[in-house]
Amino acid sequence: MKRGTLIGAGAALALAAVAAGAAGDPDTRRARRAAAGAWPPMPDFRGGGLWRVFTRLDHRTRLDVHDASGRDRRVLWPPRWRVCTQYPSAGTGLDRRTTVVIGVLRKGEPCPVRVTSARR
Repeated sequence: MKRGTLIGAGAALALAAVAAGAAGDPDTRRARRAAAGAWPPMPDFRGGGLWRVFTRLDHRTRLDVHDASGRDRRVLWPPRWRVCTQYPSAGTGLDRRTTVVIGVLRKGEPCPVRVTSARR
């Protein structure tokens, strides 16, 4: 009998919380939904293993992984590769339209150095 009373009280409290959340003004509900679906900013993956990219990004993120050496090798075993380049840069906000582009090389290979041209 006591257990039935506790479940009933818990159900009543849950219904009261749902009703209070639904009764809020539209701006509050919209902000709450946006916060629940918000995407975290892009982490800095450069220098780390490729497996870390797969485990840290949201599962909804579109991901393009390519060989940064230009030899067009296939990435079949992610733990053997490390990240050299990434787009967008670290700290950039992600959303559902963003495609993350990761340039990788096999572990032990040096990352290519970018040559920037001097402005004239």
